[in-house]
Amino acid sequence: MRPCPALTAALAVAATLPLTGTTASATTGAASRPATCQEKALAVHAAPGGQRNTARISVVNNGGRACVVDRIPTITFRGLDGSAEVVPPAGSGPYELPPGERAYAAVRTADPAAAEGRVVGSLSVAADPSHLGVTFDAATVGMPEGVHVWVPVTTVWQHSRAAADSALADALG
Repeated sequence: MRPCPALTAALAVAATLPLTGTTASATTGAASRPATCQEKALAVHAAPGGQRNTARISVVNNGGRACVVDRIPTITFRGLDGSAEVVPPAGSGPYELPPGERAYAAVRTADPAAAEGRVVGSLSVAADPSHLGVTFDAATVGMPEGVHVWVPVTTVWQHSRAAADSALADALG
């Protein structure tokens, strides 16, 4: 059976339209977004938070150009599987860091008096899941008896320390 010429022409036009639109938007989007930050261009820091079971983390872009990290910091705990969950729930996505700029997040672990959980000697922070991250001992983050871990949570990167503290407080009520 031979297809009708009008149908063949319509299929040919329809087949080229999605490809043209997809190629143009993908090229435009890729050209406008900076590349993922190289781990060596970032400085990751951790310090005690405002409460005994919180820590403040930050990342600064020491590179010469804007780059992106994942909007959710990856926070893991020595010897335990998994990482801190983001509150409020959010999906992965890019967070742009201009050169010399810093982003902040807050992480909450379990209250040291809680019966549940485990105590570990350190936590690790990576600005992007593709990075190895930096490990901080418990005393560095203000938890000298160890990091008590039970359903740990973190915020997405924020523009200021106060915004990160507020986001954590708002999410936990």
